[in-house]
Amino acid sequence: MSSRRSSSSSSSSRTSKPSDDEIKEFISKLQPLLPQLHHTRNAPVSASSILEETCSYIKRLHREVEDLSQRISQLLDSADISDVDEELIRRLLQH
Repeated sequence: MSSRRSSSSSSSSRTSKPSDDEIKEFISKLQPLLPQLHHTRNAPVSASSILEETCSYIKRLHREVEDLSQRISQLLDSADISDVDEELIRRLLQH
């Protein structure tokens, strides 16, 4: 069992600590995905700015999803549909 642990720990240390080059690659892949930084692709942007904007963007998207879910729920509550149709719609929206 200890041989499994040592082999898995060596592979897990590889996945838990990416190299500097891998981090740079991840950062460069994030920048074009961020609306606030998309236009600055050619201009130098610090890694910390990209990570901060990524966190902010994910939080904004999460809030938007919550708001849209609440609006859909309110629409479903006010709509004249059967319980079966409502359940089907809710399941579809969860995917």
